[in-house]
Amino acid sequence: MSTTAPSPWLKRIGGPPQAEGGTPELVCFPHSGGAASWYRPLAAELGDDILTFAVQYPGRQERHDEPAVTDLHELADRTAEALLNTDTGVPRIFFGHSMGAILAYEVAQRLGERGPAALLASGRPAPDRVRLTTSYLLDDATLVEQISWLGGTTKELLGNPEMRSLLLPVIRSDYQASETYRPRPDSRPLGCPLIALGGDEDPVAPLEDVQGWSRHTTGPFRLELLPGGHFYLLDHWAAVAGLVRAGVRPLAAAPGNLPK
Repeated sequence: MSTTAPSPWLKRIGGPPQAEGGTPELVCFPHSGGAASWYRPLAAELGDDILTFAVQYPGRQERHDEPAVTDLHELADRTAEALLNTDTGVPRIFFGHSMGAILAYEVAQRLGERGPAALLASGRPAPDRVRLTTSYLLDDATLVEQISWLGGTTKELLGNPEMRSLLLPVIRSDYQASETYRPRPDSRPLGCPLIALGGDEDPVAPLEDVQGWSRHTTGPFRLELLPGGHFYLLDHWAAVAGLVRAGVRPLAAAPGNLPK
């Protein structure tokens, strides 16, 4: 039986009630301001085929009393440590959206041979495509406008003063971590298969920037665009689940081969 030790960093959100040994694990990394529960629709689409977890960053949901981390490399260090401490030897697939894509990549860098069997990077320019933005310095009203424009957080939440006061500090901290991120000079391409995903109308991650993920693995690379903007996933969880399965399938067949 495959079991992962409890950790505040890793929240189980789907999969079979009693996972047999060898059941692949999916680890999801949320976007800026996101929480583990955001990936429940993906876990529901995957059903019992995959044991689905999501990283729960400090500062949200059951970890709301902990300060959010404003440095992405620190966040990667701490997440990698948590994943090592919960590693049962079962193959893991990483899926990250927006900030989560970069975090998943940096965690994979730190884990080395104990890293993911495949990485799915969604809605984020490749690590070497530096983002020269400072949204985390915006005043509250302007930041709320930008968040609403991207569509990741409902207007009902942002329109509620109490909820806005809880959400904005976390979002601002995540934006700071994401926007001040720079890859380490000693970074090397990963060796695992990598699927880059994006929305065909995403203003944050245009096609050429998403295509750039091909430079960050020596393994098979695949690019997938789906209709929509930065949060295209909200309308395409079933298609995203299919791509996750494409990342898992080689584990049961010939390692290192992605289906076309």
